[in-house]
Amino acid sequence: LDLALEEARGHGQTLAIRLMPYSNKDPLPDWYQKSGARRANKPTDKDGSIWQPDFSDPLFLKYWGELVAEAGRRYDGNPYLDSVDISSVGYWGEGWSPYMPAFGHQKELIDIWFDAFPHTTLLMNFDEQHALTYGTSRGAGWRLDCLGDLRTKSDNPYFEPEMLDIYPQQVVRAGIQDVWQQRPVSLEVCGTVSEWKRDHFDLNYILEQALRWHVTSVNLKSSPIPDDWKPAFEDFQKKMGYRFLLRRLEYPKTTVAGAMMPIHMWWLNAGVAPPYVKYPLAVQLRSTNDSAVINVPVDVRKWLPGDAVYDGSLYVPETLREGTYDFRVAMLDPRSRKPAVRLAVTGRDPDGWYTEGQIRVSAK
Repeated sequence: LDLALEEARGHGQTLAIRLMPYSNKDPLPDWYQKSGARRANKPTDKDGSIWQPDFSDPLFLKYWGELVAEAGRRYDGNPYLDSVDISSVGYWGEGWSPYMPAFGHQKELIDIWFDAFPHTTLLMNFDEQHALTYGTSRGAGWRLDCLGDLRTKSDNPYFEPEMLDIYPQQVVRAGIQDVWQQRPVSLEVCGTVSEWKRDHFDLNYILEQALRWHVTSVNLKSSPIPDDWKPAFEDFQKKMGYRFLLRRLEYPKTTVAGAMMPIHMWWLNAGVAPPYVKYPLAVQLRSTNDSAVINVPVDVRKWLPGDAVYDGSLYVPETLREGTYDFRVAMLDPRSRKPAVRLAVTGRDPDGWYTEGQIRVSAK
């Protein structure tokens, strides 16, 4: 994890992670199996080759809780940690199992994540409706792991047709239709995109449904996109998450250092979700000899899809010398105070700011 976070920082990216207790190929540690912890299945069962834990066992909560708590001590609040999946019951910690415990035990295994990561975005896995409702009610976003599953039938009770049956209805039944307004929705593809094409799945339906869920991120499992599907994905990428356009900017031709400057901004979020990071919106006045960055008092996290308007005044620092300045706009990284968001408009300068015109600053 340390290496992955460092690589993300070096590439100007952030990292999303999940810690998993075990999978169908990666068993629980031998020491745990011999610790006196209870087993849910028997060696003679159909899945007997895998040691399935009893998730209601206090030892499972103890040891998994200790690991989660230690992860929180090490990584909670790391600026390069984008999100953490809430990993609880079953294979890969996805929250489902043939050996589901009573909800009270599921709740305990969810709560440990909120205790360990109070300053990090958490994502609730989708499979169990009651758990999904509970986790999102505590402030988690949500994720699902089978985007693109357009099967129409299944003989597996643990893998029913997802997008044409389970997913759209469970969003409503779990009451999570509006979670996207405060927390992100993250989707993982089912299989790979190439397999969608092989199986003649309807790409437009899949991508349109993702947008209806107000998706912010998609995990393609590092798999390639077929060449003839790339235009559709490029268009999809412009619609998912947030997409900011500055529609109108009005400011005076001249202003005075040490005085208030009226300003009008009309923005459009042409995406399907807000940003979930409080990027400072700023104006920069820059000349060859002087510059100043002035924060615009807005919270862009509240800019849902549609129009946003700022009518107000900004204070022009008295330290600015008289002269002609470029009038520039940007949304900044809250850590580095450098431009972070690429706007859907022309005029981006090499340093990430957008020059919108000039203004004359005079002394009092």
